[in-house]
Amino acid sequence: MVAAVVIAYLGVTFVQVWLATDDRDPGPADALVVLGAAQWDGRPSPVFQRRLDHAAELWAAGVAPSIVVTGGKQAGDRVTQGFAAYDYLRGRGVPDEALLVEVNGTDTYTELSASAGILRAAGVGDRVLLVTDGYHALRTRLVAEEVGLDAGVSVASEGAAARQLVRETAAVAAGRLVGFRRLSNWT
Repeated sequence: MVAAVVIAYLGVTFVQVWLATDDRDPGPADALVVLGAAQWDGRPSPVFQRRLDHAAELWAAGVAPSIVVTGGKQAGDRVTQGFAAYDYLRGRGVPDEALLVEVNGTDTYTELSASAGILRAAGVGDRVLLVTDGYHALRTRLVAEEVGLDAGVSVASEGAAARQLVRETAAVAAGRLVGFRRLSNWT
């Protein structure tokens, strides 16, 4: 009986993760929040660049007046993901006054928790549009809600590989049971 409940729970969660892979909330929002990804010596990886390009397009379309870029340093990095994103978006024509930078986050929870604080300190509202990849959409929205943000998602790339969906299913299932903050502390 317990095994059947666990399998059903994971199955439903998998479907929810999969259905979220093409989320495209049209806004409007008080701010866009771009989730960090790899960068190489200040240059965004292709995954990160897709997210940043999508955020720049949304900003240019007037979906939100501000963009929060997130991400700290990984071992061996000279700059943070947040700084690489800031520099990249400035090069795409986004003015300094439209950018807020989070540079300490090392995972989705810490990036979004810090972003919520940055938005509040700047007097920006809590309605955000999260920019990430499709496989990451559901967990990102749930974490944002846990830290007090009113969140929608606009994916930079739709769909996902089976491996990504399985990993996200496990993360969402565990986060819902123990809380995403606690899950972040374990990783």
